[in-house]
Amino acid sequence: MSQPALPISQIAQLLDVPEDALRTLMAERRTAGDKTLVALTVAEAARRIGIGRTKLYEYISSGEIRSVKIGSLRRIPTEAVGEFLARRFRASDFDAAA
Repeated sequence: MSQPALPISQIAQLLDVPEDALRTLMAERRTAGDKTLVALTVAEAARRIGIGRTKLYEYISSGEIRSVKIGSLRRIPTEAVGEFLARRFRASDFDAAA
């Protein structure tokens, strides 16, 4: 069982930094990323999409998302993530109940 997360205010207090500075740093970190990457690992691409690696490997195997092998490494072109999501968005039926 996981422990509950500490509130930001407590974390800031423990680190002895202003809470607003910590919140700013966290926001910058969330959006930072390496903009120079042209290909992502499967774990990085899965994290960007918000799914697990196993599910992403299913999409790779079925050809739903492009990938490339470089030696023994599997990489996902960064633009393939956006293309995949755009196709899924167009194909989804928002009228259907989940």
